[in-house]
Amino acid sequence: MPDAAIPAQVDEYLSRTHLTASRVVPLTGDASDRRYFRVLSRDDAPFVLAVNAAPFDYDALPFVNVSRLFAAMPVPVPRILGHAADLGVLALEDLGDVTLQAHVGAAPIQAHAALYRQAVAIIDTIQRRGRDLASREFIPYGIAFDVEKLTWEMDYFIKHFVEGYRGATLADAERHALRAECRQFVDELAGEPRVLCHRDYHSRNLMVHAGHLHVIDFQDARMGPDTYDLVSLLRDSYVDLPAVVVDEHVAHFLALQGRAREEAEFRRRFDVMALQRNLKALGTFGYQAAVRRNSVYIQYMPRTLRHARENLHRHARFARLADMLSVHVAEFR
Repeated sequence: MPDAAIPAQVDEYLSRTHLTASRVVPLTGDASDRRYFRVLSRDDAPFVLAVNAAPFDYDALPFVNVSRLFAAMPVPVPRILGHAADLGVLALEDLGDVTLQAHVGAAPIQAHAALYRQAVAIIDTIQRRGRDLASREFIPYGIAFDVEKLTWEMDYFIKHFVEGYRGATLADAERHALRAECRQFVDELAGEPRVLCHRDYHSRNLMVHAGHLHVIDFQDARMGPDTYDLVSLLRDSYVDLPAVVVDEHVAHFLALQGRAREEAEFRRRFDVMALQRNLKALGTFGYQAAVRRNSVYIQYMPRTLRHARENLHRHARFARLADMLSVHVAEFR
């Protein structure tokens, strides 16, 4: 080939499997250390190589473990075509390039509605079938959005967005007060009954392939509130959804679950979860921008800030937190 942008692991994997590539194309990755490459051949269907930062134990790899769980539901995920654990390489079915985010930007609104209904139905399947298939065999059932995890995420927001990206200097007392305000809703969220969650269920992790959605980036699945994945989808940092559309999809989700009468209480919990999730996303974006010098995520900050501000000001319980944050984050005023 050779190409400086293509790591040696890719060449070695192709050599071992006796595959001849006419072209290897780097793909846009996520916020992790994994890198992705599409392998094109004149004779065979294209496939994707996911190159991990280090070798792995195939059977213990979370991606493999959760893939088996989701396939049993079934939830559509990319097929694993092969692997070289010592190289840190997984070969995956190629689902193309059209994410739900990209589709929203290019297709008529009627097409969006159908795909979002499909996305909501997949969440219902993950939750329902997740209860049926619960087993120690699968990694997600042993980890959860508990107090420790949710607190870590709020500390991450304070450190990497408020202080790191926005440059705020917090006195110890101010930082302690911020953490105390966050702890109130962290405790509430951690105490809710738990269901299986994808954990990062947004428009960039849903691929439109052959007219249907396929789910990717699911290796961090865990137990958490029943609002978590729906919040990730409908309070997405990457796509604007009108309030009426959000309302329709929340109602659709509750109808699928036979819980239409719970809508008012569910929406209250939905907003609390959305605030936590959006603040956590700002922490991730701040880390990518300030620490990793990756400016890609800066464009998604305004929408995420707007989502968070709406909930900070919609609920009186967040008034003190809004006041404290707005000193350093003008968008929250």
